[in-house]
Amino acid sequence: PPKGHLAVYVGGEKEGGPSRRYMVPVIYFNHPLFGELLRESEEEFGFHHPGGITIPCPAAKFELVRTRIAAAEDNNKLRR
Repeated sequence: PPKGHLAVYVGGEKEGGPSRRYMVPVIYFNHPLFGELLRESEEEFGFHHPGGITIPCPAAKFELVRTRIAAAEDNNKLRR
């Protein structure tokens, strides 16, 4: 992965298809919206899930969250 990013896997069998791999900036892991997705993952898989971080939600929901976080980050940069 690029520096400052982690791979996460979204979707999967529960969502009706294979999981998709996304590269996510590490800073997103501190955002409350991303935290909600991580809590869903914890509820589904627990902390000791083998493999990468898997988020059991539809890709469209994940992409919406990612877009909202990116927009908030851009907005914060404009304020500085």
